[in-house]
Amino acid sequence: MNSIFKTSQQKKGLFLTIAGLAPLLLCLAFTYIDARQIVQRQQAVTATMLLTQAEAISDRAWNMVGYLRKFSGRSCPEMINSLQQYASQYPYFRSIGVMQDGMVTCSSILGGQKGNLETMLQGPVPALRKAWWMLSIAGSYAVKDRPAVIYMRDTPDNFSSYALVDSQYLLDFMHAVGISHGYSISLRFGGGYKIDGGFAPDTRPAVLPSNSLTATSARYPIIATVISPPEDLAITWRSGLITFMPMAVIFSLLLIMVTNSWLKRRVSIPDQLRRAIKRHEFSVNYQPVYNITTGIVAGAEALMRWQLPNGQWARPDLFISAAEEEGMIVPLTKHLLELIAEESISWQIPPGFHLGLNITGEHIQHPDFITDIRQFAAQVAHHHLLITLELTERSLISDGPEVIEKLQLLRNEGIRISIDDFGTGHCSLSYLQTFPLDYLKIDRGFVAAIESTDDDAPVLDAIIALSHKLKLSIVGEGVETSVQLDYLKDRGVTFIQGYLYARPMASSALMTWIQHEGQQPLTSG
Repeated sequence: MNSIFKTSQQKKGLFLTIAGLAPLLLCLAFTYIDARQIVQRQQAVTATMLLTQAEAISDRAWNMVGYLRKFSGRSCPEMINSLQQYASQYPYFRSIGVMQDGMVTCSSILGGQKGNLETMLQGPVPALRKAWWMLSIAGSYAVKDRPAVIYMRDTPDNFSSYALVDSQYLLDFMHAVGISHGYSISLRFGGGYKIDGGFAPDTRPAVLPSNSLTATSARYPIIATVISPPEDLAITWRSGLITFMPMAVIFSLLLIMVTNSWLKRRVSIPDQLRRAIKRHEFSVNYQPVYNITTGIVAGAEALMRWQLPNGQWARPDLFISAAEEEGMIVPLTKHLLELIAEESISWQIPPGFHLGLNITGEHIQHPDFITDIRQFAAQVAHHHLLITLELTERSLISDGPEVIEKLQLLRNEGIRISIDDFGTGHCSLSYLQTFPLDYLKIDRGFVAAIESTDDDAPVLDAIIALSHKLKLSIVGEGVETSVQLDYLKDRGVTFIQGYLYARPMASSALMTWIQHEGQQPLTSG
């Protein structure tokens, strides 16, 4: 089948590939997104657990800080036993103590040993701080190699109480909650030092990225960060693929089948032709016929043309043959008649102008054939045209008696009958006497064999002689040289058609051509 009606194999393959891959790619994308969401939900749960534990420790620390306010104004010997007792009762605390005028005056771990806050924190004190503030630090004066969190309350009389929470409890909890997924976890209190726990982040290159989630406490300035390793996302994604990929494969196969069926319907010849008719892609060209006897234009043959959406023109022999094979020639011929009737409204032609219409055997045998021709004849009756139905030899062979009856009926109503491309079919010569005929069109192949007026063309001469005996007017097709014109003229051929006289043209061009060129005799060389 020619390329007019079929999508190329590359395009069809592309469509089927897209149809097959689309469900699989969607499955990959969906399961990947779902895996990320699952990982993020698990991270969110972990972060919530961390913040809950950090808030619980902070609650106890702030309670202790508030409880220590009662020691305001007391000396260290008066409170040291109480401080040590309180610190031992709560395992979270590394030390608790009080300060006066920015100096530590008494602590549960160092007693009355004095020191400033920077020394205890092993770093600078936050410049902008509230009366109640907390800060995570890398280490303290007593335990320099392990992070801690300090909770401090300052009062207007420069008395301060504090609680220093050891990070070991947080680190143990962070490791416990992160071990199942291999999370890297960190906590930051009051914008201070980041306390890292869980597993160390994997810095090796990976196909899938690590996923980081940060959550903030609604009660305290505590930030938790949970980083999942790439393999966590990969494992979750693989689990989703195992679940959904079989369904995606089945859907992919179904979509390929549906797409293939749709492509077959879309590129089928009947659908192509129906869409072309609906989109007004067809047009009509008219090739003038010259009357050798009168020396002026005698008429024209209507020829259907199809301009494809890409601007190219389809070959008439291909799409007409395809329409015949696929049962679309009757709708196509009806459309041709409609186009001619519409264009003829503006025609200015002399009475008796011949209009040749190509008719197939399928249309003759169609129940609407007589009605179609009569309706067309009525539409153009005001022009007094001599409508000529041009039939192929194959049209006469099919269902002979019925064809004879229909043609005779139309012939009685003034319609002329012609055999087109005579000599190329398989028509018995007896059919020329049996069927009601007016014209015989000699195929261009016989005309092309004419090389000089002195040489004989036996087959062509026999056809011409037979036509004269049967009293049939002769039309020579495909006349392209003056030698061919003279040869046919010398043998009594009345009509010629071909590029020597005129090429096919649109309706408006035909009207202009008739007014100027059509009234001029054709001179031979």
